[in-house]
Amino acid sequence: MAMEHVTTLECTICEREYDPDQIIYTCPEHEGVKGILEVTYDYDVIHDNFDADLDGRISSQWKYEAFLPVDDDADVVTLNEGGTDLFDAPNLSEELGVETLVKDDGRNPTGCFKDRASSIAVTKAKHAGRDIITCASTGNAAASLSGYAARGGLDCRIFVPGDAPSGKLAQPLVYGADVLAVNGSYDEAYDLSVEVTDEYGWYNRNAAINPFQVEGKRTVGHELAEQSSVRGEVPDWVVFSMGDGCTIAGAWKGFREFYDLDYVEDTPKMLGVQAEGASAIHDAFHNHDDVDEIATTLADSIAVGRPRNTIKACRALEESGGTSLLVTDEEILEAEKLLGSTEGIYTEPAGATPLAGVKRALEEGVIDADETVVVNSTGFGLKDTESAKRATGDVVRIDPEIAEVEQRYDAAEPAAADD
Repeated sequence: MAMEHVTTLECTICEREYDPDQIIYTCPEHEGVKGILEVTYDYDVIHDNFDADLDGRISSQWKYEAFLPVDDDADVVTLNEGGTDLFDAPNLSEELGVETLVKDDGRNPTGCFKDRASSIAVTKAKHAGRDIITCASTGNAAASLSGYAARGGLDCRIFVPGDAPSGKLAQPLVYGADVLAVNGSYDEAYDLSVEVTDEYGWYNRNAAINPFQVEGKRTVGHELAEQSSVRGEVPDWVVFSMGDGCTIAGAWKGFREFYDLDYVEDTPKMLGVQAEGASAIHDAFHNHDDVDEIATTLADSIAVGRPRNTIKACRALEESGGTSLLVTDEEILEAEKLLGSTEGIYTEPAGATPLAGVKRALEEGVIDADETVVVNSTGFGLKDTESAKRATGDVVRIDPEIAEVEQRYDAAEPAAADD
């Protein structure tokens, strides 16, 4: 059965419409991959089909299957992605001086937010009869897609930049993917993945051009809306890091859908945060002309010089009444350590970038001290231990002697009381 709730794929530039049941990645009326497509829905059908209780109990993103662009008879490929916790963060809030919550998507099956999209990609590929799936990635999407491809019984072929973190590349290899390290940047690996898709007919999971990938990511917006409703308060700000722009675009779309359907009473402002060395979406949103296509940041997951979803990301910022800002790599490392040392949440640099953005936003008066903020940790810290070492320094090494311990602690701690 066709997707009754999906009405069309609409070009974000010229509004030309395409059949959502075909495999098409971008509008051919525009050069390259500029014609990004938007999935549109019949929300009356979705509302009629969505019968889950909005009680805060979310076992996976498939609680929102009525919203997701899959056929009714599709064999869903899932590892129970989504349903991640929204944590109170009292220690972090006290440190920052603003009420802060943390949505920890590093708890997804492969350790990153991208699992929400990969589940959709492999499901769509299988339903279309494709047995090979591909993507370009700086590491997280590679691991995510490889895991879901293994689950779905598909061959997986990944293109990564040559400087991708070795820790992230171990995952897709364990999942059985063919990983090709391209001697070049992420953007060059991306272009190559698009070229081989055209040449060989593989199914392409690249979230920036595959229109259905943002739709999986938007489940984080559904979850945040439901979790906020249960808490009795919609946050003033929801904060994401931005690379290609898909994640913040999807999150806003999901939250806005719940608002439009009267499932939640308000919407948050979206704050998009980029590293200073990879600032293309920020520059576009603020109408800067000094766009540099070379991305240089240690936060590899957002090291994108030519974002493909700039239009959707900027639209999310504008429609929500939000904004974007930049942070340094040093601020990202400080935020990684701060989140871990205050709340016990271990995140990779891209996942710490939103927190760095909150600190900067407070300093610049973008966020007020009486507001509520949700930061989204998008990847588990073990994805990039080298950056963690840079954030914290090395361990203290001592000889196996009690005197070494005494020398370190006795002067700083009061003696134990006698019984």
